[in-house]
Amino acid sequence: MAFTNFEIFALASTTDTGKTVETSPCYLLTVEVIRAKNLRRADIFSHTDCYLMLWLPTASSIHFRTKAVENSKDPVWNETFHFMVQSKVKNVLELSVHDEDNISRDDHLFTVRFDIAGLPLNEKVLMQFKCNPKSRQVCCLEYEVQGKKAQKSKQKLSFMVKGSHEGHHECSLGSDFCISPACQSAFHYVKYKQPTLDVKLPKKDLDYVFGPCAYNREEGSLQAQISSLPTKKKIMLAENNEFSLHVKTEDCQNVLDVRLGYDLCSQEQDFLDKRKKIVAEALKKVLGLERDLQDHEIPVVAIMTVGGSTRSLTALYGSLQGLKKLNIIDCTTYLTGFSGTTWTMANLYKDAYWSQKDLDEQINKTKRDMTKCKANGLSIECLKYYNRQLCQRKQEGQKTSCIDLWGLLIEYLLNDGEDNHKLSDQQQAVNDGQNPLPIYAAINVKENYSTMDFKEWVEFTPYEVGILKYGAYVRTEDFGSEFFMGRLMKKLPETRICYLQGMWSSIFSLNLMYVWNLSHSSEDFWHKWTQDQIVDIGEEDHLPTRAHDQKSHLYTPAGPLSSALRDVITDRLSVAQYHNFLRGLQLDNSYLEQSNFHRWKDTVLDSSSPNQLTQSEEYLSLEDAGFFISTSSAPLLRLERKVDVILHLNYSAGLQTRNLEQTCKYCAEQGIPFPKAVLSEEDKNSLKECYLFEDAENSEAPILLFFPQVNDTFRYYTSPGVKRSESQLKDGKVDLSSDSSPYSTYSMTFHPEEYDRLVKLSEYNILNNQHLILQGLCSAVERKKKVQEIKPSEHRDA
Repeated sequence: MAFTNFEIFALASTTDTGKTVETSPCYLLTVEVIRAKNLRRADIFSHTDCYLMLWLPTASSIHFRTKAVENSKDPVWNETFHFMVQSKVKNVLELSVHDEDNISRDDHLFTVRFDIAGLPLNEKVLMQFKCNPKSRQVCCLEYEVQGKKAQKSKQKLSFMVKGSHEGHHECSLGSDFCISPACQSAFHYVKYKQPTLDVKLPKKDLDYVFGPCAYNREEGSLQAQISSLPTKKKIMLAENNEFSLHVKTEDCQNVLDVRLGYDLCSQEQDFLDKRKKIVAEALKKVLGLERDLQDHEIPVVAIMTVGGSTRSLTALYGSLQGLKKLNIIDCTTYLTGFSGTTWTMANLYKDAYWSQKDLDEQINKTKRDMTKCKANGLSIECLKYYNRQLCQRKQEGQKTSCIDLWGLLIEYLLNDGEDNHKLSDQQQAVNDGQNPLPIYAAINVKENYSTMDFKEWVEFTPYEVGILKYGAYVRTEDFGSEFFMGRLMKKLPETRICYLQGMWSSIFSLNLMYVWNLSHSSEDFWHKWTQDQIVDIGEEDHLPTRAHDQKSHLYTPAGPLSSALRDVITDRLSVAQYHNFLRGLQLDNSYLEQSNFHRWKDTVLDSSSPNQLTQSEEYLSLEDAGFFISTSSAPLLRLERKVDVILHLNYSAGLQTRNLEQTCKYCAEQGIPFPKAVLSEEDKNSLKECYLFEDAENSEAPILLFFPQVNDTFRYYTSPGVKRSESQLKDGKVDLSSDSSPYSTYSMTFHPEEYDRLVKLSEYNILNNQHLILQGLCSAVERKKKVQEIKPSEHRDA
């Protein structure tokens, strides 16, 4: 994790008791609790006196506990506990850490729940739990204004707590102000930031002010140090003959609504368990294997698509049709997309069993949408509908932009009416492992920075939305809601998927920098105008240094001309803005040493300006990943997904190898295992339908099958091995690249025959390269077997 985390170290082992019971053999579980590191303080008045409690309800009704270690955030216990467990029941051991308190109730810091099923028999295992709570303590300041008599004129009290989630409140004292509580609300703030409550009062003197407050009679303002206020006790802060102000502070619960950690969520892990059975059966059939594959021999296969508006929308249907005819879809675990391919994916996953059915119905339905007149999308009736929808979205608490209008246009393009489908609805299509798990890719950008200098990969699944670099995820249902310090503060309605489709394919997010890079091979000239000038400066040697300490930097702001030029060439027409679920979280002081953070660390601010990273922003600024690299591969390159084979389906315009070369370069710079996909000049000038790339020296690099969008042998064959007749030759002429091509990225309508030809071409290119696909799958299976032979212990789940 990139954020502050806690760790527990323990040794655990299970031992055969030798007393086998026919229906429920028993084992002796031994747990030696060693130590914990970097525990937070439960309160500001004393250091932690922590103990650890162990509870295994399937083995004992007793809660066991260690001794309390006084005044230590790194307690060492070295205590051993034993449990008699049954192997045929679900045994989940709970380890909870508490701070002992002689005056009040002990503080419960956090609990780890560990399934012991993965422990090997008769072998001791060192377990290290990174418990991630949790950033810093969040507190709540409640205030209440009580009126004493009716007011003749309206007056306002203004409340502010800088750095809090709410920021600012106002309370009106008007003619309806009566003796009952007229105004009450709350601020959520970081406990240890020494926050203050600032109150702007009506121009009337106060008769009473509580001790820790500073009252400025001339300005009519009141300021209170919140840390000086008593906890869990309602007090009167100030009053006069018209009203009184009461406040109360409390600690908030430490349960986070943001999941911190780089592991896959439990729902995806459950999906993988179910999908693995389907994949194993399909691979056995497709590869003609004589025996079932063992778990460690089953490769993770992914379909990775590249966007391109309606061209990619249409072509993906053809590719999937070909993969289905070869029974390859059932061999795959993931399907990723961005831009136009997300339109196809969103349509497919409305059907919970789409991959088990013939795709002809879906293809024909989309054909009707692609060939219909689009002029009605800008009719008066449609414009009124768009306005109502955007107003409703704004009322729900979301920011709106032309990206949202684009999403509504996509809704019209792909549907016959309003589409209330949401991303979380797609859980129904994967909960039984019946389809590949869909993953939608986007990037988070920053104002006044090009994507060369700042971009962060964001992934969307039916289960979670998260930013890869930080290892921070929220439930898909909660994406777009208001968060603070990892807590869900205000639940907003889940966004309809059409708005996400607008963001995933946000053509309005381009800037002059992107246009320049697209049309020139060298970006150095303009890039130097957009970069911050940051240099290392010397430090005195007498200061102690640690491995994670950063060097001091000198930041020099740009001059007026450079600033103006930078604003022009990096300004985007619009981005999709959603409430930032990372807002307020704190980076751990050794965040740069986190291997997963470092894997995706590629922005100019990561090392030099951590205070300006995403956790400080109120909103995420999301756009089409194609404004960085036209690929949806990033989610598949997470180590935790262990992808072995990638089917790279390319539908981009222009140079077909551009995004592949960019991906190879990016992975090399980031140290991400990826095959060296090098094509000869001859191949670049005359591309084939498919290429297989494999890094024999690095088994962690996935096997890559690259399908450029070309019209090669399809010109002469209707299907593999079946030549076209003279009358059929016209159907083989699919113009993909000329200036007059009907398949331009900006083409929103196809003629029926144009649509059919693109679907058939994409299907044919898959079918005609069945041998290469099977070769890649066979290589992956053999590689998995070899890895098991060399390192058998690495395939144990522990």
